[in-house]
Amino acid sequence: MDTKHFVVDRDKPDLRILDQAAAVLRQGGLVAFPTETVYGLGANGLDPRAVARIFAAKGRPADNPLILHIADGHEVNKLAARVPANAAALMAKYWPGPLTVVLARTRLVPDAATGGLDTVAVRLPASTVARELIRLAGVPVAAPSANTSGRPSPTTAQAVLADMDRRIEVVLDAGPCGIGVESTVVDCTTPVPTLLRPGGVTLEMLMDTLGEVEVDPALGGDDFVPRAPGMKYTHYAPAAPMTLYEGDAAAVAAALAGDTGRLAASGRRVGAVVSAETAALLPREAETAVYGARGDLDAAAAGLYSALRHFDAAPVDIILAEGVAEAGLGLAVMNRMRKAAGYKIVHC
Repeated sequence: MDTKHFVVDRDKPDLRILDQAAAVLRQGGLVAFPTETVYGLGANGLDPRAVARIFAAKGRPADNPLILHIADGHEVNKLAARVPANAAALMAKYWPGPLTVVLARTRLVPDAATGGLDTVAVRLPASTVARELIRLAGVPVAAPSANTSGRPSPTTAQAVLADMDRRIEVVLDAGPCGIGVESTVVDCTTPVPTLLRPGGVTLEMLMDTLGEVEVDPALGGDDFVPRAPGMKYTHYAPAAPMTLYEGDAAAVAAALAGDTGRLAASGRRVGAVVSAETAALLPREAETAVYGARGDLDAAAAGLYSALRHFDAAPVDIILAEGVAEAGLGLAVMNRMRKAAGYKIVHC
């Protein structure tokens, strides 16, 4: 099929274009659309056949649950059997925004969208384009990131098309996403709310709102039933193997400079995903993709996936990456970087 590419204004999108895309969703088709986090690959979340097309287009395992996106907070009551007080507090403070809550589901939600679990993940995005599209479609929209499963998530329409051209009907292009990493996922069915995936709503923000939050010990592991999107299977990986360097900033920069030089001298094509400060220290033979200034976690999150995808266009044999501090948004960035590296880590 030919994928239609429509450019829309992120703040005042043309509703005629969005209505065309909404009709595609109602008819069982697939639409990639921007959110404030990453681009999502949307289908009618109440239509099992449409949801199955998401898994086919992405090559995504069917036991990996999806997030249902809604246009208005009240719509959660159609999807969730109950909304406990802690979930209500989170939704009141962080919706619309980069927060997904996991709740007990109603019978309205098909097994195809939940990986067969008795819970449902629900999000009200902040993106005007996303909310208007969902409103016009008139159904909750199931939407994982709009990339081939296991690859870096797309933060631009061009990255979506690199993976999904001719696999889906429509791409809505509103420019780069602002946050750059997927939404925070919190399980509100547990006695104490549990962080399943870090994201734009930080652990510190959750603690400030709820007072107590557990962090799932299986976060990022493989030997369990996934309770939320993105917990199981390899994620975010560039084409070339990647090693992540963690620790003291000066020690990491020195180690990266030494190792890139050694590998380049041996004839390897080396890519480096690093801060601007570290990039200035690397040998000229290294191909660099800078995610932002050191310590600027907003820039690191926004630039991470583009930096990883850079090396698809400029192929290398190996990628060396510089970690960031785990405070605030850094927890989400490091979660993605460790998964992208397959947990191959050098501690400095």
